[in-house]
Amino acid sequence: MLVEVPALSEDQLVQIRDAIPEDAAAACIVLKRSITELCEADHRNDPSILMRWLANKTHENFCAWLRQNDNSVLVAVEDQNILAVGSVTDAGTIGLNYVSPDARFRGVSRALLRALESRAAERGNSRCNLTSTETARRFYLSNGYVENGPPVGGFGTSSGYPMTKALPGSIGET
Repeated sequence: MLVEVPALSEDQLVQIRDAIPEDAAAACIVLKRSITELCEADHRNDPSILMRWLANKTHENFCAWLRQNDNSVLVAVEDQNILAVGSVTDAGTIGLNYVSPDARFRGVSRALLRALESRAAERGNSRCNLTSTETARRFYLSNGYVENGPPVGGFGTSSGYPMTKALPGSIGET
């Protein structure tokens, strides 16, 4: 999969593609910076919460995610720099959608979300499901997701919000 979306600069495009093992170091930096710098509403700058949340954002785990047969990891890249990292299972569960603080509010997260939804649809899913952080909750609601259950524990000490969205062209599309 290779999707190109316009960047802020007219002469550069953001490409969304399947991640490769060589992306691990840069992807982990994006994941960690996104959580640390953008998700304060969830971790409240509590070092113990941050340590738990960041613990699995390692080179080894990233490569393990790539090897999972039922998982797709995608990256958004501009000028050879990774701007965002996302993943979706073959069952349509979005597990990651993190953007670098440097690329926030540029449409990169939205483009990556669309690519994750497309991958889920390619795998035969009529819906995508995820558990949103407090930080991303408004983003997902504005992208057609609806809450489908009570908040659950998960991100630090704050709640995660189970959400779902009918994919375009599927029965029950909202």
